[in-house]
Amino acid sequence: MTDAQPNVHRRRLGLALKALRKAVTRPDKEDGTLNLAEAAEMIGLPGQSALSKIENGKQRVPLSTLPSYFEAYGVEDDAVKAELRALATLASSGKRSNLFNQYRGSIRDPFAEYLHLEELARRSETYTLIVPGFLQHKRYAEAIVRRSRKWQTDREIQSFVNLRIDRQQALRRKDPLQLWCILDEAALHRKVGGPEVMKVQLQHLLDVSNKHPNVTIQILPFDAGAHAGIDGAFTLLHFPAGPPVVVVEPMTTALYLEDDSHIGRYETSIDHLQSEAMDSEASRQFIIDTIKEHYA
Repeated sequence: MTDAQPNVHRRRLGLALKALRKAVTRPDKEDGTLNLAEAAEMIGLPGQSALSKIENGKQRVPLSTLPSYFEAYGVEDDAVKAELRALATLASSGKRSNLFNQYRGSIRDPFAEYLHLEELARRSETYTLIVPGFLQHKRYAEAIVRRSRKWQTDREIQSFVNLRIDRQQALRRKDPLQLWCILDEAALHRKVGGPEVMKVQLQHLLDVSNKHPNVTIQILPFDAGAHAGIDGAFTLLHFPAGPPVVVVEPMTTALYLEDDSHIGRYETSIDHLQSEAMDSEASRQFIIDTIKEHYA
């Protein structure tokens, strides 16, 4: 089955299979490589175009066909096989998220894909200049959504706010999302919705981090100066199989970065940010002091 638009997990599986093909050595060939046509024949695909579509994430790979790839590419390591099976399972999930179905009229297509990724993720590491959706109080969320000017009517605004709050169920599910948030100090001082809303929101941060051991909040203070996240907010989503996906959100779309070179840079950045930010206990006290100083 061919899909007009590849999804993120099919692209990730395609990249993994392409890397395995490229790693095959052919002593009988001058360049020592296994090309698309040869690999497709060995796997039992109708031609090189079919394999090209798979490697580019445009075609699903049924789990039942993976042994053919293992044999063609000489994959014998059970751990590698298990990783690829898990990745193929993620890639074959074509259903929309439950939240997408519930809030279909409020969601634009790029965000629909993000919702699906979020439901499949095991861990989320994020650096942000505002309180992220997972940690927003409803009053703060409404102020953010209303002032964004992306939704025109009160009904649209309320629907998207409700969606944002319902997303927080991921922190309370049976296998809860592990959330690690590096929150810029600017988020504590930008008076979203006014002082009263900010007081409620900052107390909400304290309540969530206290109630959910799977949530870690660190404050990156102004005193840190220039830092690894100076170019803007980003999120690293980690999954049961394969490398993480980096999500960067410009104003009109969402960018999913999957190349190893991109992922490596963002992994390094989040490591630096975690070491430069205050630890969770110091961050908690900093939030308490901010409430007393500015919002009491």
